[in-house]
Amino acid sequence: MTILVTGATGNVGRQVVEHLVKRGADVRALVRDPSKASFPAGVSVVQGDFLDVESLRKAMSGVSTLFLLNAVVPDEFTQALVALNVARSAGIERVVYLSVIHADVYVNVPHFAGKFGVERMIEQMDFQATILRPAYFIQNDLMIEDVITGYGTYTMPIGAKGLAMIDVRDIAEIAALELLRRERSAEPLALERINLVGPQTLTGQDIAAIWSDVLARPINYGGDNTEGFEQNLKQFLPAWMAYDMRLMGERFFTDGMLPETGDVERLTALLGRPLRPYRDFASQIAASA
Repeated sequence: MTILVTGATGNVGRQVVEHLVKRGADVRALVRDPSKASFPAGVSVVQGDFLDVESLRKAMSGVSTLFLLNAVVPDEFTQALVALNVARSAGIERVVYLSVIHADVYVNVPHFAGKFGVERMIEQMDFQATILRPAYFIQNDLMIEDVITGYGTYTMPIGAKGLAMIDVRDIAEIAALELLRRERSAEPLALERINLVGPQTLTGQDIAAIWSDVLARPINYGGDNTEGFEQNLKQFLPAWMAYDMRLMGERFFTDGMLPETGDVERLTALLGRPLRPYRDFASQIAASA
């Protein structure tokens, strides 16, 4: 019984692999470049790509459970559909898919709409699946660490509705637990969607206040300009991706990323510990600044 982890060299996928190994799972990691892969002993590494069907067939041979994680790329939707079709042909029925919270609400945001399409395919093909829907990753704010600490401004377009930000480490551990639950179940398990949220719903002003506290100096919130946000992102991201992120920010303003009743309690029970708060992340950055 083997679990295949895709996106295994990324921040989430790598941690999923580590959690699975610690819990005694037989893990196979799909990577583009094995020379850059560093995993715990016992992990089987296979080279492949979502658009290389033969490599996917090889990677999925003998696999019982799939962790599907697709990067935000122009052909993300196609990659996911190809992977799921190959998985079905390989006899894989158990899937954990990393989607995004409110995928059915942020319908004009390309990478949200794509993930919602994948969710629909998973349902239509009757996979025994857990669809994980994470809110904003706390670690996204590493991109603006220098702006916060050097210029005293928090520039992410968070807005006033609030985002239930979640730590990447919690996402990875929950994903591993769900993979093991499905892998080890003697009976088919029904499809589930789980919102992955942090312990607090924070506005842009809330986050600026946290940074002000941990850095012991005023940090302003300056993130309500999504046009400026797009232009800044274009300095190091492709234009299409910068625009995608701008559209997401605009939906932060109108809809937020809000948990449903019971989400925090469910995740706390699943982990057996409290969810990591944003303040812990900010405090770690402040201690090294």
